[in-house]
Amino acid sequence: MIHITDAKFFFYSSHIGRTAFYIHELCHRPSVVLHYHICWNFTSSRPTFGLQKPNMTENGLGHRERVLNVDTMNPNVKRIEYAVRGPIVQRAVQIEKELKEGVKKPFTEVIKANIGDAHAMGQKPITFFRQVIALCAYPDLLEDDKFPEDAKNRARRILQACGGGSLGAYSASSGIEVIRQDVAKYIEKRDSGIPSNPDDIYLSTGASDAIVTMLKLLTSGEGKTRTGVMISIPQYPLYSAALAELAAVQISYYLDEDKCWSLDVNELRRAVKAAREHCNPRALCIINPGNPTGQVQNRQCIEDVIRFAAEEHLFLMADEVYQDNVYMEGCQFHSFKKVLFEMGSEYSSVVELASFHSTSKCYMGECGFRGGYMEVINMDPDVKLQLTKLVSVQLCPSIPGQALLDLVVNPPQPDEPSYATFIKERTANLHILSEKAKMTEQVLNTVPGIHCNPVQGAMYTFPRLTLPEKAINAAKEQEQAPDMFYCMKLLEEMGICLVPGSGFGQRDGTYHFRMTILPATEKLKIVLEKIREFHKRFTEEFS
Repeated sequence: MIHITDAKFFFYSSHIGRTAFYIHELCHRPSVVLHYHICWNFTSSRPTFGLQKPNMTENGLGHRERVLNVDTMNPNVKRIEYAVRGPIVQRAVQIEKELKEGVKKPFTEVIKANIGDAHAMGQKPITFFRQVIALCAYPDLLEDDKFPEDAKNRARRILQACGGGSLGAYSASSGIEVIRQDVAKYIEKRDSGIPSNPDDIYLSTGASDAIVTMLKLLTSGEGKTRTGVMISIPQYPLYSAALAELAAVQISYYLDEDKCWSLDVNELRRAVKAAREHCNPRALCIINPGNPTGQVQNRQCIEDVIRFAAEEHLFLMADEVYQDNVYMEGCQFHSFKKVLFEMGSEYSSVVELASFHSTSKCYMGECGFRGGYMEVINMDPDVKLQLTKLVSVQLCPSIPGQALLDLVVNPPQPDEPSYATFIKERTANLHILSEKAKMTEQVLNTVPGIHCNPVQGAMYTFPRLTLPEKAINAAKEQEQAPDMFYCMKLLEEMGICLVPGSGFGQRDGTYHFRMTILPATEKLKIVLEKIREFHKRFTEEFS
């Protein structure tokens, strides 16, 4: 049966033959009613053939809902929020495209200070690292005299540990054995000789991969027995996002902004006591040095946290990816493992700990290689078998990332030809970061309505904003958090991309933004001056 009806799709007459064939085929299918319309396109002298595709029934292709839609997808995924790459960043990308297309803006470029991506901000890679990676990726270069012998020797050692002598081969799921051995030696040296067992080392695709893996192991139960995980507020959104995906319970504890974002064990006690009413607290996550807040915990604080974890029977997760990024005089990085073992067997024999490190931060900034590791302490042997099984599902971490990690934990030694250049570059990178940390704090604190704590370490500052009530109400009218409203206007008017504090968590009634100190010094000066100018104008506009 054929009905003449309005057409939804038009085809030029040259397509009539294939469309007629399509009609012929459909006419021979049972239970199909066809609707076609032949017409002239009056906007053109050329004839067109119109076709409204039929609604098929049981034996056809009829209209039906997709198997996967927003109502049928995993509801936990919809709960995930990741502010570091959220709406602000998406809009920044759109603005960059608009600028390239010639759209006029009150600025000529977008400066992204939203993410800790050192090389994207202009930091140069460490020469030795890239030399060895180049040699590993293209072994024919081992015959090239341009490369120093220590780089060649390191490349040969890594390739000998790879399947088929190639970075393109899989490795063991926990990582290449010789690299895990080097990581263990690095940890022993860092921690003043406290032993590290390569069998406790799991290489990973950046630290994030290992953190999520541990959270998967920890998550169990239903209702009041569901796993609760303590995370700091402000926090790095990886944690809240992972907990949302796993349907675990987030237990928030607040850092003390008035004391330079310090951690108070009494706040931990408050949080865990309240949480026991509705979940089963099982883990405590610490980021040291802090992201987004830039604090460095002192030894006494770390001891207090370890005692608290022992008392409350909590698994400790120590995110230590910024361990080389300590700038403020009087501050020092202390690894949780080192402090744990120096507290004696009362704690070192019972407290379960996983600590994490990465190639992405510190002086390296090699985010794209996705290299990292996790060391587990006092893990139940049966759980360790399950951990090995879990990581094997991903086959193995990136092999180039593993190779780069090996260079980070086993850099050039004083008697090797690349040592002098390596030390010069490493020192320069950390010194520049230190200078930018001081400059950021000093400049922001000259702006009325912005308060910035000292950037003791890491790569970020998290200043507090004083916003006019009129601006807060304007944000509510647009159904935005006030600091999101602020940051979006900053982006649109000044071309500066920051992340609102609401994406990291903050105490009610306070407003912040996170910015990285990574832009090149001259560009960072521009960012800070534009923030100063914008904040003054914003305050006047909404006063």
